[in-house]
Amino acid sequence: MADEAVAEHPAEPAAPKAKDARSPEAPRGGARGDDNAKDAPDAPGSSDPSDAADAEAAEREKERERAADRFKDRTRDPLAEEQGEEEPTDAAAATRARRSGQKLLASGRDLIGFDRSDVGRLHIGDINIGLDARRSGLSMRDGPVPEEELLRIRRTHIEPEGYVRLRRALEARRLLVLGGAPGTGRASTALALLEEVTRDGESGQNAERVRRADPERGVRELAGQVVAGEGGRLRGTGYLLEPALDRPGTLPPDGMDLDQLASALAERGSYAVVVVSVGSAANPLLAGRYGAICPPAPTRELVAVRLRKRLEEEHGDPVRVGGGSGTRHGDGGGGPDGHADRDRDGGRDEGRARGADRGGDRPRGGGPDEDGSLSRLLERAAELREDPEVTEAVGLDDLRPAEAELFASLLAGHLLGSVGREELLSGCRGLAAVQAYEWFAGVDRALAAPPPGDGRAPVRSGTAALFHPVAFRIALAVLGGASHSAVSAAAHLLTWELSVQSDPDSTPARPLFCDDPESDLALSRARPADGPVDVAGAEVTGRLIFYRGAALPAAVLAELWDRHFPVRAPVVRWLRLLADDPRPQVSMRAAVAAGELSVRDFEHGYAELVRPLAEAPTPRRRVFAATALDQAAGHASHRRAVRKVVEDWSRHGTPALRWTAAMALGYGRSADSMDDTLDALARIGVRDDGEQLAVASLNVVRLLTLPECATVLRRLADWTGHRGEEYQDLALVSIVRLALTDVDEVLDDEPGTPLGDRGDWPLLLALAATRPELTGKLADLFWTALNTARSRDVAFDALETLLRSASRKDGRAWTREGLAALLPALTAEEHDQRRLKWLLQRMMRDQDRPLTEERARALWRLAVPARQRRSDEEESHG
Repeated sequence: MADEAVAEHPAEPAAPKAKDARSPEAPRGGARGDDNAKDAPDAPGSSDPSDAADAEAAEREKERERAADRFKDRTRDPLAEEQGEEEPTDAAAATRARRSGQKLLASGRDLIGFDRSDVGRLHIGDINIGLDARRSGLSMRDGPVPEEELLRIRRTHIEPEGYVRLRRALEARRLLVLGGAPGTGRASTALALLEEVTRDGESGQNAERVRRADPERGVRELAGQVVAGEGGRLRGTGYLLEPALDRPGTLPPDGMDLDQLASALAERGSYAVVVVSVGSAANPLLAGRYGAICPPAPTRELVAVRLRKRLEEEHGDPVRVGGGSGTRHGDGGGGPDGHADRDRDGGRDEGRARGADRGGDRPRGGGPDEDGSLSRLLERAAELREDPEVTEAVGLDDLRPAEAELFASLLAGHLLGSVGREELLSGCRGLAAVQAYEWFAGVDRALAAPPPGDGRAPVRSGTAALFHPVAFRIALAVLGGASHSAVSAAAHLLTWELSVQSDPDSTPARPLFCDDPESDLALSRARPADGPVDVAGAEVTGRLIFYRGAALPAAVLAELWDRHFPVRAPVVRWLRLLADDPRPQVSMRAAVAAGELSVRDFEHGYAELVRPLAEAPTPRRRVFAATALDQAAGHASHRRAVRKVVEDWSRHGTPALRWTAAMALGYGRSADSMDDTLDALARIGVRDDGEQLAVASLNVVRLLTLPECATVLRRLADWTGHRGEEYQDLALVSIVRLALTDVDEVLDDEPGTPLGDRGDWPLLLALAATRPELTGKLADLFWTALNTARSRDVAFDALETLLRSASRKDGRAWTREGLAALLPALTAEEHDQRRLKWLLQRMMRDQDRPLTEERARALWRLAVPARQRRSDEEESHG
């Protein structure tokens, strides 16, 4: 047949002359290409002139139409039931959100609980490090800072970026309000500043030239203390104050209070640094003339200087690799604000820290390096620090001072032979666990404390402000990678739930203008990043937010669920609210997190989250439950339990539970094998006259993205030849859905895989292009749907969709590769080619989207080999 024949307008062709044996309505035992038209139910009726025959033919035609309508209903999206037929679901966005959530929580920490009897003191090998998160500024009473501590600060403090600017501001104004997140070294930087500005002043030789002020006195009391000056004997003194602004009922100082303190300091030639945590209470202070943000010290230099100190203090003579297992007694919790205590002569300044990081500089001060063993050991330490397994175990993008102290101790212990490889990795994993512990330890203890200066009744106001930082950290652990606005909104919902749980008799206040995105980032060790956000099926650029470390999300969830049982009730209520969120970036990430929490206590997670939502009337909640179950099945420890639950639901569950089981089976991990998975889906799909055939067929299609794709195609072929019409319909609906489903709606793989790079392709064409060994099976199955009466109309519409996807609107190639593989196998017989010709002509006559003659001819050339086209052309010309 010549290419020009495509442009002709013949009458609509009659039914195909042949049917495959796998076609449900073809005679059993037939073969594709046999002439069985007169026996097939969809063949034209005989020309009997009797009225009875006409009536019978008309009734058969009506039944055919009814069957076609029922079939079409079953091909609709089962996830869109609650939204209506005209409101499709964004399955691709849901798949991407689930994949992103799994990536953030899959940090190689399957039920890892850091082995510690007391989080305040970590004991690994022979390393004993103190990291007591419960220590606060309230424990630092008024008094002088010992000279030896100032000496250690002077020798070992790592200057953060902008340190010189901070020192000049302190020298000029006498007062500095220094803001930072707890644990970042802000108090150590404050002491370093005070030590430097008072070193050559009036109190240079005074043993009390730097003093800590009692946090309970506040700025006004400190001003009075400065003026009094201990009877006039204190001049040129440096004062460190850490007011407890996070206590309910505590008001921050105003500008006049700070001016009064600055005036008193100038009068006595003294200096003061007021250390505050970034947040809504301190923001006015930091925005004023005395305010400044304290950046964290650089991680590499922190680790380098502490590592060199650890290695040097181990031996007074040249270090020998693997030598000795001396006892280590360094306490990393004695310094201010989480900084580790340092030996008087064990540290080095910042320049030597950089030298230690390179591993080649000889330490000034006579360190043991005569035979080069220390330099070589430092080189090995630098290599060990960059070891991918160690880096993954640490799981933090940057380390804080106390963490750097512990990390350096672990590295040094491993190099010296006192800490084994597993102990090293376990200790590194514990860093994130300790941070999570610090964030949650005794958060609501302040609610039970009396107001400042009054011992009467505890203050119960301000719960929202107290709980918001905690709620934000939990929301970020659950929704990390989502937009900042989504995480913040979820955090406010959780703040409300926590406040109500803590004080059920009071309605918590809901501050409207207290949010500070920069404070949220600092207090939660988070970072922003521009990235894609799915909105109504389209991707737009938004401001996303992540933890600064892959280990923190899992550590936060583990700390929350394993150590704080009262908080489970409000978190469960909050997760149920997130399950109803229409944005996939919220609901799917929350489902993944719910699965992780269920793994940590499956009894509680199943009873409070999975089972109630699995029986919910809305598909969105049931998808949430299925996703949580699959996440739990990803853990070998819980896979058997999840499979038992899903099997019971598929056999004996209510309709809602069977629906949820079908969605869980579609992930491919909720049954022992692919055949067991398909058996369960068939059991769900054929029951009750195919009531849940739509959701079963959807999940059969999802399984086609897995490596066992050939097994799924084999079972589909078996179902098309099954005696039961319900099995035939399950196969036919699955085949049509395969042609109508895009890859990124069902694929879990990241871009970069053969299927992942074809995310906007119909799955049928993507498989034909990437799995050539499956092309024949795919073509046979789709041919069966095209040649079966009840599925023919929908299958033809799907074929038209496939043909239109050959090229994009701008003319660029799209799915031509897949069509080039599928169409020749689909149109091997003459009557199949006639049908394709008719369909192309119909598409050219389409009034809304006419197909150009050029594209029609290109599609015809893809389907019909050149040799056959020449033969047809010769035959047509005699």
